[in-house]
Amino acid sequence: MRSRLGQFLRARRQLTTIDQVGLVYTGDRRKTPGLRREEVAMLAGVSCDYHTRLEQGREVNPSDQVLDALARVLHLGPEAARHLHDLARSTCDRGRSERTDRAHMDRVHPDVLRLLDGWDDKPAFVINQLMDVLAQNSLIDAFHEGLKHTDNILRMTFLEPRIRELWVNWDEQARSRVAHLRASSGTGSGPALVELVNELLHASEDFRQMWAKYDVWTDTDCVMHLHHAETGDLTVRYQTFIVEGAPSQRLVVLQAEPGSPSEQALARLRAIHAR
Repeated sequence: MRSRLGQFLRARRQLTTIDQVGLVYTGDRRKTPGLRREEVAMLAGVSCDYHTRLEQGREVNPSDQVLDALARVLHLGPEAARHLHDLARSTCDRGRSERTDRAHMDRVHPDVLRLLDGWDDKPAFVINQLMDVLAQNSLIDAFHEGLKHTDNILRMTFLEPRIRELWVNWDEQARSRVAHLRASSGTGSGPALVELVNELLHASEDFRQMWAKYDVWTDTDCVMHLHHAETGDLTVRYQTFIVEGAPSQRLVVLQAEPGSPSEQALARLRAIHAR
């Protein structure tokens, strides 16, 4: 069975074109899109047999030099390159320790909870690597009122039809969240990750297509265009911060431009739900 490292290498090879790597098209017919194994091997300075073993999961200990060369050939960004190294270094022992520590890792510190409660003018929440929502403030409750699957951002994105009405730029947001999950999967999340991915693969064609692209990145500063039934259109920028003392947790804060119609819309939403 092909390893996660092999799956990643094969997917990224098929998404890399000969134009990107400076090869000349000779007119020969290609059975699969993207680069051939021998082309990647030549450009990375390894044998085709070695690269084939990597993709098939028969080579489990590639050097950092080989991984760096493959990242360069496949035009991986910094996060995707780190993901490649994480996949190569992942072990079963690490997965077991993560399962043991998950309950502790997902416990939100009381100081962070007080901070969330104090931000009644800004939607804010805390998530873990799988984008489970560990805590949120009242304004997020107001945003997502009536929606299902609000316990996990991925499930809400792909299993809640009405989220596409709320998120005007749903496709961009969905692709970003899938890429973020890919980035998290490189550090290992054990059976919880496998269960979540399998659930979404079974239930959502959109997720299947996005997951198959093996995009890897994390957004820490991004714009969301929203349409809320009670307040109309608004635009917010969300920033993501690592929680000190809990590196697997992220604090996400949504903010509108000061003095903008979007800030006024947030104020109206807060007033409506305060009543």
